[in-house]
Amino acid sequence: MSLSDLSRTEMIARVTEGRDGSAMMAFASVLNRAEIEAVVDYVRAVFIAGDATNTRYHIPENGWDDHERYAPAFPFALGEIALDTPWEQLTPVQREGRQLFLTSCVTCHDRSKVIDEGELWDPRAVSFPRGGYSHKTAGERDSPDTGSEAGREIDAVSSATPFARHDVAPQVEGLTPQQQLGEQLFQANCAFCHGATATGRNWIGSFLQPHPRDLTDAEAMAGMDHQRLQQVIAEGLPGTTMPAWRGVLSSDEIDAVAAYVMRAFVPHSEKAQQ
Repeated sequence: MSLSDLSRTEMIARVTEGRDGSAMMAFASVLNRAEIEAVVDYVRAVFIAGDATNTRYHIPENGWDDHERYAPAFPFALGEIALDTPWEQLTPVQREGRQLFLTSCVTCHDRSKVIDEGELWDPRAVSFPRGGYSHKTAGERDSPDTGSEAGREIDAVSSATPFARHDVAPQVEGLTPQQQLGEQLFQANCAFCHGATATGRNWIGSFLQPHPRDLTDAEAMAGMDHQRLQQVIAEGLPGTTMPAWRGVLSSDEIDAVAAYVMRAFVPHSEKAQQ
């Protein structure tokens, strides 16, 4: 089914009730009927009938006045120039754009395009802004590399984010081979929402409604065992942002993730017995 085949009634039902087996949550408790209809009508008009691309973030209403002032960074954001291109191969304007990208754009655009996908550009599921980051702040600092006019438009460099510690995986001794596989799978997939610490207190987790379950909380995980956890991972939880993983991971991989979570995070059962 293509987007153009979706009826207005069906879209209203999906927004209202959510969609089982996916991360699409029910918004019935968040938005009223009129608000849901307004969202659906906007999506249908702009993105289906209008066939528009999602390029409406950089607008004045979102704090992006005169977005063209970031023009030197556009080739890096669009992947036209690799971010790790040797410095000496860049023109002065491109060097300015690279610095601008790394200071103002990299939080959302990530590494965009790079030549070497080495450890420096590890695509681990980590995404958060620095604490106090604001793209609305301009004119407060010179670029450390260029000192140029464009450099003075770069957002202020800020302190460490409070979310960062939740994207550092715990060191768990004595994991079995199965649990080691589960660790790799959890950190590569589940950590995006639950955080590497499984608390759900990472940046992405703080935005999801309802928040991802804190897998380290004794009350929230009361009664959880390996078999039940396997079922939740495989089938998801309707009405939440927890999707079904049975179409992504094999049964053995789901078993491994459950074994790791029970060992590393859940304060019951297998963890208590280790």
